[in-house]
Amino acid sequence: MKIKGLRWWIVGLVCLATVINYIDRSALAIMWPDISKDLGMTKADYAIILNVFLVAYAVGQSLSGKMFDKIGTRLGFVVSITVWGLATAIHAFARGVVSFSFFRVLLGLGEAGNWPGAVKSNAEWFPVKERAFAQGIFNSGAALGSIVAPPLIAIVWVMIGWKMTFVLLGLLGLVWIIPWWIMNKNVPSKHPWITDEEKEHILSGLNDSKDSDDKPGLSMMQILSKRESWAVLASRFFVEPIWWLFVGWMPIYLADVYGFNVKEIGFFAWVPYVGAALGSLSGGYYSGQLLIKGASVDQARKKTIMVGCVIMFLGLVATILAGDTAVKFVAIVAFVLYGFQFVISNIQTIPSDLFSGKSVGSLAGLGGTVGIFSVIIMNFLVPVITEKFSYTPIFVMIALFVPLCILSIYFFAKEIKPVDQED
Repeated sequence: MKIKGLRWWIVGLVCLATVINYIDRSALAIMWPDISKDLGMTKADYAIILNVFLVAYAVGQSLSGKMFDKIGTRLGFVVSITVWGLATAIHAFARGVVSFSFFRVLLGLGEAGNWPGAVKSNAEWFPVKERAFAQGIFNSGAALGSIVAPPLIAIVWVMIGWKMTFVLLGLLGLVWIIPWWIMNKNVPSKHPWITDEEKEHILSGLNDSKDSDDKPGLSMMQILSKRESWAVLASRFFVEPIWWLFVGWMPIYLADVYGFNVKEIGFFAWVPYVGAALGSLSGGYYSGQLLIKGASVDQARKKTIMVGCVIMFLGLVATILAGDTAVKFVAIVAFVLYGFQFVISNIQTIPSDLFSGKSVGSLAGLGGTVGIFSVIIMNFLVPVITEKFSYTPIFVMIALFVPLCILSIYFFAKEIKPVDQED
């Protein structure tokens, strides 16, 4: 049996896993009013649980990156989604801060694998010219998950309550394993269902057409000794807080600034993620088109990142100068998140531009870890700054992060191209 376009089926499944990932992580926040009332918990308890998740998620990015390089993407995704699916389900048995925090640690460790796993999978299944678009498809799953999570979880919660909702959502990931295990039998060079044409198309467009998955990966010290690796780490440190500021704090901003209740927040909060989904696809498509038209990988990645950074910067300035109504604000945030996803799909692709085989996941995972630790720092600053002043200094801070992001790419990566992987 041969399947035409098998690589698109593979990235489609990874996108679906990302949708499930965001639904599972959103469930606690969406059902928190009922959970906190039921268990007598406070906002301070929620803040502790949130930061515990982020720490585990940050550490999990590096650990899972190494895991994917060690055991491969097929088994790596099975391990990750099994851990986070079971962790989601057992939230039903939580009784307070300690138990919720423990379950969120398991959830963070499991969910973290989705990102380095996707980067590594795309490096295996897509030639360089298609890789950023594939990453955009994968990243759109985060936006789609954020769009569907509020109404889906609310409907299920009304029918079966918060405890059984966690159980049902946890089962989603476990069901996903079945088509993944069936479809993703092996790497393209050894997959029995891939057509000869598609195999040649993929292998001829890789950094190294030989089966680099058989080669040993570099150690983390060896990866960090390459100047270009720091372009990934520094850019993600500066860019990640922009996404997470709106993911974590936009509902509270709408309540604080515009006096929204839960129903109104639910009506408005999904809108910016439509912009994010469009940005994921268009950023990858734009980069791919530049490559098709003859641009080098370096030119295509840097130009795309520059365009997205300009969009983000203008949007963040607009939140300060023009976000005087809720409708204007969510429209501007959609513009910002469009720019973010336009950028991040290409930054996340850089590890596979620099390395091949068993080094890609390691750098991708470490980049995620650095980015999330930046977010944790921001999460501590937001309540302190907003209580003393307003949200404006926060918007100014992350707006300044945008040029720092692009400068870090240009400073550390004089040219984005495969680097020497020899000792």
